[in-house]
Amino acid sequence: MDAEAKSLENTRQALNITGLRVTNQRTLIVEIIRQGGGHLDADEVYRRAREKQPRLSLSTVYRTLQVLKKAGLVEEVHIDETRHCYEIKPSTEHHHLVCLECGRVVEFQYPLVRLVKRKVVEAKDFEITGSEVRMTGYCPTCRRKR
Repeated sequence: MDAEAKSLENTRQALNITGLRVTNQRTLIVEIIRQGGGHLDADEVYRRAREKQPRLSLSTVYRTLQVLKKAGLVEEVHIDETRHCYEIKPSTEHHHLVCLECGRVVEFQYPLVRLVKRKVVEAKDFEITGSEVRMTGYCPTCRRKR
């Protein structure tokens, strides 16, 4: 089985496990996000999906993204107030650096975040179910241009 067929099979299994009906649209959208490396906004998902399924509507993409998010297969990342991107639900928590010039998103992990969460739980008796760290600035390419 080649890599693409294996990926499609994994996507179908993931949809089945969550109890979602396996449809061509859902499978396609998950695969686009997976192949895109994440951080694709709904318009980009739609543009790529239309290349393979020209009759697919933008509203179907938006609805499907919400269904996949609710099922825990994709995560919505808030880059800023107006830009939301989607990525396959990661197996480990990570955070994002966002370039203010080009919009590039870089993932990073930092052990200090785990320590902060643990200390907050101890100090405030608060059950934390997730966290999101987003730092903004300028990537090396945009810094050189400035």
